[in-house]
Amino acid sequence: MELLEKVFKLTEHKTNVKTEVVAGLTTFLTMAYIIFVNPAILGDAGMPKDAVFVATCLIAAFGTAIMALYANYPIALAPGMGLNAYFAYAVVLGMGFKWQVALGAVFISGCLFLLITIFRLRELIVRGIPNSLRTAIVVGIGMFLAIIALKSAGIVAPSKATYVTLGDLHTAPVVLFCIGFITIVVLDKFMVTGAILIGIVLVTILSFFFGGNKFGGVVAMPPSIMPTFMQLDIKGALAGGILNVVLVFFLVELFDATGTLMGVAKRAGLLTEGKMDRLNKALLADSAAIFAGSLLGTSSTTAYAESAAGVQAGGRTGLTAFTVAILFLACLFIAPLAGVVPAYATAPALLFVACLMLRELTELNWDDSTEVVPAAVTALMMPFTYNIANGLAFGFITYALLKLFTGRFREVHWMVWIIASIFLLRFIYLGG
Repeated sequence: MELLEKVFKLTEHKTNVKTEVVAGLTTFLTMAYIIFVNPAILGDAGMPKDAVFVATCLIAAFGTAIMALYANYPIALAPGMGLNAYFAYAVVLGMGFKWQVALGAVFISGCLFLLITIFRLRELIVRGIPNSLRTAIVVGIGMFLAIIALKSAGIVAPSKATYVTLGDLHTAPVVLFCIGFITIVVLDKFMVTGAILIGIVLVTILSFFFGGNKFGGVVAMPPSIMPTFMQLDIKGALAGGILNVVLVFFLVELFDATGTLMGVAKRAGLLTEGKMDRLNKALLADSAAIFAGSLLGTSSTTAYAESAAGVQAGGRTGLTAFTVAILFLACLFIAPLAGVVPAYATAPALLFVACLMLRELTELNWDDSTEVVPAAVTALMMPFTYNIANGLAFGFITYALLKLFTGRFREVHWMVWIIASIFLLRFIYLGG
């Protein structure tokens, strides 16, 4: 107890071991779905699912432990939703890059991320990007996740005449998906802890009876991580002409992680005078986790908004996060269970997360077309081109041009001009 008090300063934060551990369990249950969802998504990119499962558990434990012990923040880290989808469906399947090259791009973006954090340029860059485009990135990724979820469930199907159409609603995956989605929303409405995880488990159980799934056990020794460990291709990433991919990883990591960290920290009362130095440590912790994750074999790691659930339960120190880290390590021994989760069981979780991300639309200033139109273009282009990078590109270019031609170019931060120019040159010289 004395050691915990010394490390986490529980008395100073007016909390105790029991409260912190319960808060950690609460956070874990709200975000544990990632151990099922991440291998499923990255597996679609050709990555070995068992190795990705181990990498997911390890980086979540590692990153969260650093957050706990170095920054003493009650915030958990894990591979980010949206970034994993971009990695798999846009970079690998869409652009045709090997997953090793994509991991190299994640590593490069992580190094850049760490550098701007060390030299305290992160806040400057974040301030330079307009709120409307920051909001649009969240909304666009939400819409991107939604179409992935609906496609995985079979609700959305391809059509030569209309590009997309309604799938066959009489199949087991569609019915089970609907059951899972409604279950998650209802449980969330009644504030049931772990609503997303419960929905995934329910659909997986039903899949054994109605979906032809086969049970492979629950507990076993962890699979080998070697198929993904240190398999990143940095040279290929540097030579592959994927500057825009690195830029997208970098920008989304920047806004997602920074926004989540500051939002949850503010909710926990940790952004008061005298405690701001810990925020810089927290920023370093999540930066280090990004390139560490690429070495282990997973897409970008980021701070999880679900950490707010633990804060709501009373978590105020790193002991909350340390509890989460221990629980993720324990999950290494349930690989057989993770391996039997079908895509239509994780799809309801994706769609639910997507729906929640759309609420950011309320932050837009709908009376200013030079702000709302670029935001709308950003969000719409992501799902309709099946590429987050395209959404960012069109959004930044549209924003810069509209401000320029309406005489409001002085409102545009120099960072926007740089990013818009990079994307514009990419379209001019490389095409789509």
